[in-house]
Amino acid sequence: MTSGDAEAPGPTAAEPGRAAPSSVPRADAAGPALVVRWLGHATAVLDVAGARLVTDPLLRRHAGLLRRRGTQPDARGWADPHAVLLSHLHHDHAELGSLGLVHDAPVLSGAANARWLRAHGVEGVAVGERSWWRVPGTAVEVRLLPAVHAHRPMPHRPNAAHGFLVRGGGRVVWFPGDTARYPAMADLPALAGGAIDLALVPVGGWGPRLSGGHMDPVEAARACAAVGARTAVPVHWGTLHAPVSGQLPPGWMDEAGPAFAVAVRRLAPRCRPVVLRPGEAYAVP
Repeated sequence: MTSGDAEAPGPTAAEPGRAAPSSVPRADAAGPALVVRWLGHATAVLDVAGARLVTDPLLRRHAGLLRRRGTQPDARGWADPHAVLLSHLHHDHAELGSLGLVHDAPVLSGAANARWLRAHGVEGVAVGERSWWRVPGTAVEVRLLPAVHAHRPMPHRPNAAHGFLVRGGGRVVWFPGDTARYPAMADLPALAGGAIDLALVPVGGWGPRLSGGHMDPVEAARACAAVGARTAVPVHWGTLHAPVSGQLPPGWMDEAGPAFAVAVRRLAPRCRPVVLRPGEAYAVP
């Protein structure tokens, strides 16, 4: 792999079978209650009971020095979100150019992050860990969660990191953001008031070695077992690479997603792993 564009990953062995992006409708009153579309790295589009949410939007070709392989996400797949869920301010999660593309949507994060966003022209909205924030015009609610992700502090941005719970239409979604596994994850169904229907769980990074404050495929599978997730889509893998990627082991970008599916079947057998390619969508049953 060179420092320029690379081919998108090939098919994986995940189950169940994938649905082509065009064949999965946006969730609304007449359609599925929960649809997820993965756009690469930590960016996913959640259509939940009539609300559209985008996680950690990386919508342009690159994130600082990091390069995206394949093309940037098709705007038709993420257009008109009701809100953005921003887990933390690392450049591969809080890319200001991408946030500018969703300028009409409130960007939900912790208080320190929201203040920084507002100072940089983004509509940052602080949400808390003790109450639910209602997505305007919908019955969907969002709540902040703790995250363990402090191994690479930035000197020029706040370093608060969080995850999210989303509930609406009788469905619950867990987006942990970048985090290590921690014991209180087992309490999430109680906080949500129901089982975790979908986990968007990070399983890799933008290099073959992970720093602290992350989960590899096995740790992510254990986290899904701890929360009792019914369906899990691996994110934060296979998308970004550093310019020196041509010097790294070949194929490393394609390993984490399939490895997660294997680990889930072994460690969380009641959870259904769904490995998507960037741009693919899945209607959660």
